[in-house]
Amino acid sequence: MKKTIILILSLTFTLSLFGQKKATNVEINAQNVKDTISRHIYGHFAEHLGRGVYDGIYVGESAKIPTTYGVRNDIIEALKELKIPNLRWPGGCFADTYHWKDAIGPKEDRKAIENMSWGGYREDNSFGTHEFLNLCESLGAEPYLAVNMNSGSVAEAVDWKQYVNHKNGSSYLTDLRKENGREKPWNVKYWGIGNESWGCGGEMTVDYYVNLYKRYAIAMAGNDMYRIAVGPGEPDYNWTEVLMKEIPLRLMEGISVHHYSVIDWSEKGSSTAFSTDEYFQTMAKAWFMEEFITKNSEIMDQYDPEKKVALIVDEWGGWYETDPEGNGALYQQNTMRDAMIAGVTLNVFNNHADRVKMANLAQTVNVLQAIILTEGQKMLLTPTYHVMEMYKVHQDAALLPIEMNSDAMYSRGDKEIPALSVSASKDKAGVTHVSIVNIHDSESQEVNFMLADLKGKSVSAEILQSEKLQDLNDFDNPDKVAPKVFKGFKSRQGQINMNIPPFSVVVFEIK
Repeated sequence: MKKTIILILSLTFTLSLFGQKKATNVEINAQNVKDTISRHIYGHFAEHLGRGVYDGIYVGESAKIPTTYGVRNDIIEALKELKIPNLRWPGGCFADTYHWKDAIGPKEDRKAIENMSWGGYREDNSFGTHEFLNLCESLGAEPYLAVNMNSGSVAEAVDWKQYVNHKNGSSYLTDLRKENGREKPWNVKYWGIGNESWGCGGEMTVDYYVNLYKRYAIAMAGNDMYRIAVGPGEPDYNWTEVLMKEIPLRLMEGISVHHYSVIDWSEKGSSTAFSTDEYFQTMAKAWFMEEFITKNSEIMDQYDPEKKVALIVDEWGGWYETDPEGNGALYQQNTMRDAMIAGVTLNVFNNHADRVKMANLAQTVNVLQAIILTEGQKMLLTPTYHVMEMYKVHQDAALLPIEMNSDAMYSRGDKEIPALSVSASKDKAGVTHVSIVNIHDSESQEVNFMLADLKGKSVSAEILQSEKLQDLNDFDNPDKVAPKVFKGFKSRQGQINMNIPPFSVVVFEIK
């Protein structure tokens, strides 16, 4: 009789557990630390596209808005707050029709051009090399210049390098720079040799690109150069392999890849009026970044086991249909969905810090997954900005290895993706930060962090969340989505227990 009762009780207990999710256990290890999360993973991208540069970053010196040499002061301050490490310019596809000499010297003498890449409108070239490099200098950010490899020439690229990097008086180009108001060089380190050469940058074959790249790379060689070759924008892993096989490592410091979280390039959907099914599809595309980086890295490891060549993700983010009310090409609003894309993607980059050394969110202002939107004199910070601000604590911090045991999945039909994304780091002051994202649209997740050898007397946290996935900041309510103090956890010696709400981002600080 007793055996029967015990059996019934055991069966009842088992059935009570059946169908219940187990808590996710995350062990954070302070031992075996070997990689640093480069601050350059948190870079940005500003292309001459829509209202990204003109009527975005740059409004001119006669504008009623407070500016520094025509660049909005409020944008400068917002970017400084992010500790923006680098800024890529002038494109993008625009770079492949851009001739830098058209945009230097007195502004009344600069050549007006047609922006053939994005809408065919007229630009007066009032924002050029000096304006961009001075902006980067004021931000304390490294400039990342994209060379015109399609309609330009090797000579044009070499002249640009000499103009911005060589010491005063070394050639007629540095004399010209001085005449244009800049005596000392800017010492630009990062140079992209082409852009999307498989597409808008010339629709080249990889073999043709490799041969052309070598010409540019040799002509632009120097101790101050970080030359970035064009890698694939889709999972064309043969392109990556040919680059690694055919380009000597001494001629290449990085390979760029592009990946956007797009449901369907023919019907990209609305940035605000989206269903949960569309949200799931977008997040599945965002999670593909993990596979994309892993497979490219595996190929690079075969030819470069010492990881001398970096993987540069210099375009990433969400891409939807242009919002007409934004009054500009590729303008789109920014919701909690975009915050989820940012949180997951940045965790992926952090966790691949051994190979990923730079990334550039597309784009900075008024274009695609922008961190800042403007309307006349008004400016607002998007949910994506807030994720970047929360995650800046990882910049140049030591990556802490994690082991995650989880059955937390997010499903639609017969498809499923991980619901949780985590990364952790320890900064030079000994402070540990853990960033976690729950992308599930309706379910909270129970998570236990085991801190192992980490010692901390205090634990605090910040959360970004909202009531609806479609919530956003607009000019009537610019602070609707903003980080808040998070109290939904329990901390005891060596462990943190929490319930992370649906579609939210949490960053812990342990010190």
